[in-house]
Order: sequence, then structure tokens, then C-alpha cells
Amino acid sequence: MCALSAVPAVSVASMKPDGAETIRAALTRGQADTAMQMLDSALTADPNDAQALNLRCRVYYAEEQWDDAIGACERAKQIVPGNSDYHMWLGRAYGRKAQQLSLMAAYKMAKLIRAEFETAANLDPKNGEALSDLGQFYALAPAIVGGGHGKAEAVARQLDGLSPVRALQLRAEIAEQKKDYAAAEAALRAKISLSHPAAQAWMDLGSFYERRQRWDEMLAALNSGAAAADHEHGPALADGAVVLMRAGREPRLAMEWMRAYLGSNALSEEAPAFVVHARIGTLLKQLGDAEGAEKEFEAARTLAKDFSGSAGVKAGGR
Repeated sequence: MCALSAVPAVSVASMKPDGAETIRAALTRGQADTAMQMLDSALTADPNDAQALNLRCRVYYAEEQWDDAIGACERAKQIVPGNSDYHMWLGRAYGRKAQQLSLMAAYKMAKLIRAEFETAANLDPKNGEALSDLGQFYALAPAIVGGGHGKAEAVARQLDGLSPVRALQLRAEIAEQKKDYAAAEAALRAKISLSHPAAQAWMDLGSFYERRQRWDEMLAALNSGAAAADHEHGPALADGAVVLMRAGREPRLAMEWMRAYLGSNALSEEAPAFVVHARIGTLLKQLGDAEGAEKEFEAARTLAKDFSGSAGVKAGGR
């Protein structure tokens, strides 16, 4: 209550549910420009609409406009400081911004990332996404900025009763950081057995093999993931394609998977359509098809004219 009252003359009312749902649907389809136009209207009507500001943050995040994402997320958090998701998305935006900074600047920002993820998890201990983000931070960050494998394992125990699949993913990340690759692989395989459908879990195992340069096993896992995704053709296919691109293998297969994803009814904010179009364009350009590449880049621009990120492969992250 004190934090909220510190923001004077602010309405915390959100947009109508149908309006928010329409914007989320546009974001899910990768229609960033359409979503932003609707958000501009909502925020013109009420500049202090925290829900609209959070959605704007997420559009900027998808477009890899990190500074703008941080600004929108910070404002949403200031207006409604008790919302777990708002803190989580701000932590994510800080995290992606930190990847662009010098080592010293990234260390300073790491404290902000940790604070937002810890707040998100404390505000809603059943927010599995926020707990996963916090656990990943603890697993990856050095102790000097508040990381630690013991802290990450404590989060994994919280996830055991809430989301066993997320708990196994976190334990795999902890084991990999400890260079206990056998334990990491075992956790990822256990995750497959608990995941229904298992497409994303197979792709995550393939990504692990890619990092270990175990190419044959990588391809086998990714193909198992593609088979598991046969009916839905969801974002797991786009993730598998990214793994192939990072590995520099099977570019035509990667494009096949991405096109299947784009043609599906399972588009997701996790794999924005404009980013997928841009990645197909990158592969076509590498294969010497300049005309085909330009068509894909134009498709990306049509959906998100302000997309400023790399058209190629990113190392992952949310």
C-alpha cells in the first residue's frame, strides 16, 4: 500500500478484458505493429494503465528494443508494485539489456535483475515462470552478484511441487554449470518422460547436445522433438530450428520446421513470427537465394517495422 500511494494521482484500472485479449492475440500472432497501435490508443485514453504498459513492454521485448522495454516495464511496476508478472518481465528486459553491455556494466545490472526476479517470486510463490527465471539467474550468475548453485537448488525444491518439469529443467542447468554433464543429461531425459507433449523437452535435450558438440545425438533428439510436434507444429519447432542454425547444420530442415510453425495455429509470443521470418531470410541468404531472403525480411518488416534485433541466431533466453 505504501509503494502504491507513493505514486500520486494514478489510476490502477486496466483496460477492458476484451481489449487486452485482442492485444495479446496480436502479440501471439507476431503482429507487433498492430499490437502497438492498439496499445497507443489504450495509453492515450489512460497513460497510467499498468496492464497496457506491461503489454507494451512485451512488444518491445519481442522486437529486441531493450531500453524501451525497460522503460515500459518500469512504469507498469511503479503503478502496480504488487504484480508478480510485472516484476518478472522487468527482470527479463534487464537481463537482455545486460547481454549488450560491458562486463562491468552487466555486473551492475545483474543486481537489478536479481531484485526483480526475487520480488516476482516473493509476491507470488506459485508463479512458475518467475521461479524458473529466478532459479536460472542463481544457476548462471556468479556469487558476487547474488548467484549460487545452492540458491538455485532451493528454487528447484520450490518447483518440485508446483511444476516438476520446470524443476528438472532448472536442475539440468545447475548440473551443466557444475560441469556434471551426465546429471544434466539425466535431468533432461527425465523431463521428457514428464512432458506431454514432449516436443519442447526433446528440443531442450538437443540444445544440450549442441552445446556439448554431440552432433549425431543432437540431430536424433531434434528429430524426436519434430516428430512429437507433428500435430501442433508449435514453437518447439522454431526452437529446434535455432539449435540447427547455431550448429551450422541442416539449413533446409531448419527452414522446413520454421515454415511449418508459421503455417500452424500454434503461434506464440515465445517465438515471434517476424523473428522466424527473419531467420528464414538469413538462411536463404546464406544459401544464395537473395530474392527469397528479401521476401522473408519484408514479411518480418510488415509485422514489426521496428524490429531491431539480429535476424540470425540468438543464444536463447526469454
